[in-house]
Amino acid sequence: MIDNETGPVRVAAAGDVPAVRAVTDAAYRHYIERIGVVPQPMEADHAANVAAGKVFVTGEPVIGLVVIEAFADHLFLDSIAVRPDAHGTGVGRRLLRFVDTRARELGLDEIRLYTNAMMWENRKIYPKYGYEVVERRVDGPYDRIHYRKRLADGSD
Repeated sequence: MIDNETGPVRVAAAGDVPAVRAVTDAAYRHYIERIGVVPQPMEADHAANVAAGKVFVTGEPVIGLVVIEAFADHLFLDSIAVRPDAHGTGVGRRLLRFVDTRARELGLDEIRLYTNAMMWENRKIYPKYGYEVVERRVDGPYDRIHYRKRLADGSD
């Protein structure tokens, strides 16, 4: 657990599934019209992700979350979601720092993620936190920009 101004970032429990769904939907809903499809995080099996220990939340009630998965050579940041009424309060920044810390705790020196090319807000944010573009690739209906962040030097 990492403490922050909104309380600890903690692993989500089964009772958090409705909040995880609600925050994810609220965070991604406005992209449906722009990208022309439902964003993948909205279609995720939230209960399964929580049961697998992949979801970490912050706030009481939950105002932000990350969905992460560890692989042999990297930590994959599958989704980050912040309730729209909490945008600009530092919740997203604290969650990204949590992801860095979690990767280090797991002995991983790289974080990977992707975002839809039409989610230009994200494309401006990730480079500010040390993420670099690796490639752009179309996966089915999704035009994605893939990023990575290397943590080898211990900084973020």
